[in-house]
Amino acid sequence: MRFFVIVVGALLSLGLAAFGFVSAQKGAAPTPGVAVAARVASNTSAVPPPATAEPTAQAQTPAAATRAAQNTPAANAPAAAANGAAGAAAAPSGAAAANNIAACDKPGGMGLARIVEIDTTGGPGFGFEHFKQYDFLRDKEIVLTFDDGPWPENTPAVLQALADNCLKATFFEIGKHAMWHPQISKQVVEAGMTLGSHTWSHKDLARKPYATDLDLAKQEIEMGASAVHMAAGVPIAPFFRFPSLQHPPAMLTYLGERNIATFSTDIDSFDFRMHKPEQVIKSVMTKLEKRGKGIILMHDFQRGTAEALPELLRQLKAGGYKVVHMVPRQMLTTLSQYDDMVMKQDKLSSNNTRPENNVVHTIGQYIGGAPPATSDMHE
Repeated sequence: MRFFVIVVGALLSLGLAAFGFVSAQKGAAPTPGVAVAARVASNTSAVPPPATAEPTAQAQTPAAATRAAQNTPAANAPAAAANGAAGAAAAPSGAAAANNIAACDKPGGMGLARIVEIDTTGGPGFGFEHFKQYDFLRDKEIVLTFDDGPWPENTPAVLQALADNCLKATFFEIGKHAMWHPQISKQVVEAGMTLGSHTWSHKDLARKPYATDLDLAKQEIEMGASAVHMAAGVPIAPFFRFPSLQHPPAMLTYLGERNIATFSTDIDSFDFRMHKPEQVIKSVMTKLEKRGKGIILMHDFQRGTAEALPELLRQLKAGGYKVVHMVPRQMLTTLSQYDDMVMKQDKLSSNNTRPENNVVHTIGQYIGGAPPATSDMHE
């Protein structure tokens, strides 16, 4: 009997020990969720995936063309390390970017909601008026874009209204205008705006001679980019908008080869047809209420738009709209042959080193009646 009790006791001890070992193993093993998070985190390293790997579903979605851009990624590194790889992988990129946008310190200022980074590889197109693939804006999100600048008084007024609201926008400048007013192009860059191009001289590339002479059309595009780059003094974004929103297929193909993104619009203000600020405001707000979001096309070349912007931004904020700023993943490299063409065009301006306000002074001004229209230039 005593022997039997000893044997049973030994077996029980062995069973308890085995149970404890299995329990310890289970406790040491990560849960499936943690294991997945760890794998995701490791996939964000510089190690490329196997060559035979199939593209992920995420990479095939339209949203893959844009991602939230972090203003100060280095500042987030210590926090990410402290939280661990799993915690960093779990944080949504949009939220991370939003955390890097400081609250607007201007009284009543609107402030940015998001910053998105655009990968222009292959020349993607944006703006539902012509391109339907990429829909990166959420409900009530807008992108502010301005064409045809830089222009004295108007562009600085637009920049001031944006600064008063802690906002950023994208400017598509005409090359000739940029060479005439390089100091304003520099102001656009210094204000933290994204600077793209809008051809050399605002020619409709869908019409002759450009429609039939592709080299001439390329020259109009490339000289515009070179001129804006020279005026700004820094590389510009590979962002382009066609004049009059005319998109010749051959030029779209060319821009794709140059990895330059094409921007149409979701909401065209048609502000070039308006001279009163209230007309511009009504145009934008009415169209936006119908669509709910979108890339908005305006013109910093137009005085009415510059005058309308402070009130327009106030109404946008009151309506619950949020501004998204676009930045490029990579900057544009201009081509030397077109740089040379621009320099030859500007050769007579080599002595123009003094700021305009030091050279030209208004000593008399007409103050009666309606001001004359500046131009019929648009889009």
